[in-house]
Amino acid sequence: MRLNLTLAAVIGLSAIASAAVAAAADAPYRYVPAHDDKSLGKVGAPVTVIEYGSVACPHCAAWDMEVFPAFKKRYIDTGKVRYVFREMLTGDPNLAAAGFVTARCAPPAKYFDVVHAIMAQQERIYRSGQLRAPLVAIARDVGLSEEALDKCLNDPKASDIVSARSDLNAAMEGVDSTPTFIVNGVKLVGEQSLAALDKAISEARPAGKAPVAAKKPAAKGAAPKASAPANPLPKKK
Repeated sequence: MRLNLTLAAVIGLSAIASAAVAAAADAPYRYVPAHDDKSLGKVGAPVTVIEYGSVACPHCAAWDMEVFPAFKKRYIDTGKVRYVFREMLTGDPNLAAAGFVTARCAPPAKYFDVVHAIMAQQERIYRSGQLRAPLVAIARDVGLSEEALDKCLNDPKASDIVSARSDLNAAMEGVDSTPTFIVNGVKLVGEQSLAALDKAISEARPAGKAPVAAKKPAAKGAAPKASAPANPLPKKK
């Protein structure tokens, strides 16, 4: 009798646990914005796609140039997706930090113009070993003078903020490589094809009412092709 009661209890607990997991999976997704998130698209769109990326990450640059334009046209411009970009310091740390400082120093409406421009020139920057001249030219294109850019780049607080933001972003979803995408709570690691994102978006659980902006936690077609490898975050020394 005792064995049967124990077995029944185990079965009952298992059923409760399974129901809880199923309920969590079916619960509406709620995007929790951070005060420094950068985003494009309709607020309140049914799907939120968060990219954790770096301007110095080759896989991020490849996705940005090869997939993002079609992704934007299909989903962001039509109001179907809100796209959120969160900065990570992967790839060359000097390029990543200087690139994001430049993007943040530019007029807010030009942030993504700077990010896309750096990614488009990333391979050339790596080949030439020249960082300053391309950033000066990109800054000038968005209305940021060389003097203003130098002031931002030479501000030690700006670099500290970028580094802290990367650490906090990594803690948000347990991200340790780029690019990583979160589609209404579902994590996709590595460079994703448009077909793979089509599938994830079509299968995304419904969105619930978005809460107010919150602070980040303190840091401690064809069938979709396999995702490309991701750039890992550098280990802290």
